[in-house]
Amino acid sequence: MKPMTANDSTNASRRESFNLGEVVSVVGVCVDDEMWRLLDLFAGSTGLIQLRARVRDYRSAQDPDALLESLGNPTPDICLVDFDKDRHSAAIVAERIHSGLPETAVFAVSSQTHPQAILEAMRSGCGEHLVKPLDREPLVKAIARIGSRRKEKQEQGRAQVLAFMGSKGGCGTTTLATQLGALLASSFSRNSLLLDLHPDFGDAARYLKLIKGRFNFFELLENADRLDADFLQSVVMRHSSGLDLIPAPEGSVASREVLPAGALTHTLSFLRSRYEFILVDLPPALNDENLAVIRDCDQLYLVTVAEVSAVRNVARQLEYFGSKDIPRAKIRIILNRHHKRNVISDAQIEKVLQQEIFWRVPNQYPQVVKTIHEGDPIAQLSSSEVTRNLKEWAGSIGKKPGADLKKKEGKGLLGLWNR
Repeated sequence: MKPMTANDSTNASRRESFNLGEVVSVVGVCVDDEMWRLLDLFAGSTGLIQLRARVRDYRSAQDPDALLESLGNPTPDICLVDFDKDRHSAAIVAERIHSGLPETAVFAVSSQTHPQAILEAMRSGCGEHLVKPLDREPLVKAIARIGSRRKEKQEQGRAQVLAFMGSKGGCGTTTLATQLGALLASSFSRNSLLLDLHPDFGDAARYLKLIKGRFNFFELLENADRLDADFLQSVVMRHSSGLDLIPAPEGSVASREVLPAGALTHTLSFLRSRYEFILVDLPPALNDENLAVIRDCDQLYLVTVAEVSAVRNVARQLEYFGSKDIPRAKIRIILNRHHKRNVISDAQIEKVLQQEIFWRVPNQYPQVVKTIHEGDPIAQLSSSEVTRNLKEWAGSIGKKPGADLKKKEGKGLLGLWNR
């Protein structure tokens, strides 16, 4: 078996081709100086791994909580545990990391190759056994396996985040977000969540005829460090369509404390793993919190109407997002209350924005306002043109391949809001 050298590492980057996505983060526990040097060369020349930290004694690594605290978040993808210095302590460390940090893969490294030594490492939770002196090919293959598993898991458990922002208040952004969320949940059986991020007087709960719960999304962010499945259940409200909602505050949160660094990103990442679709109702503000959501979302729907002020605001929004390196491909223009005889034509809007209108929602404004005032947003529109339009939009987003639409016999969408 040929030991890995600096030249091998360089040649590996030229000869090997792995599509691993993000770089795999690595922590070493009690690895010797020579091995750490070779890992550093390998990281620098291939770009496959990032050396996060080096723990120099077994005792400090035996407590997963202490290890996590020392490494910070997120946890490393791989922990390399050297079994040569003290096999008994190494086995304890590997077992505790394996049980305490289940998302982290544990690799044993050792100069011993007899079956009993390998079996001992595997029983302590090690998924791979690498032999010293470290050989390039087994290391690359082991890293590729971890990268592939992580990518599969992310694809399987990663929700699409769809952000909705109006060009100004009153464009119907909350109405569209609530209706699409309910349609995804009911008509297309998608596990969906709606986040109302309006810091002052959000309306999503009222539009869905739900009484606001104990917590709102901003309180969830303030408690991001203790976020788990049980805490999430105490925050989420369930609509009869199957749509989950995390509401806005009852009043202003202008005086709230500064959110912990990374709380928004951490919370969205946590929620992504538990839903198929997350719809975010954003206020029409160009601030850091909205920008963080927009950077993280898969699609941004800018909702406007055919009015000069509204279209002008969309142009300003697009200019701002361009200055913040938000790609235009992520942004979709939604023209609400569309009518062929609008004072401003579709062609004029597209010329001003230099972007095509993605979706047109027909104008049935008087009926929609009436049903919202009655706390039942579209129950009376169950067979209307606007409902058919929104169902088509929801289907383009969430219809499962080969699945027929879920039919509501005789009720249409009446059952969603009238229970």
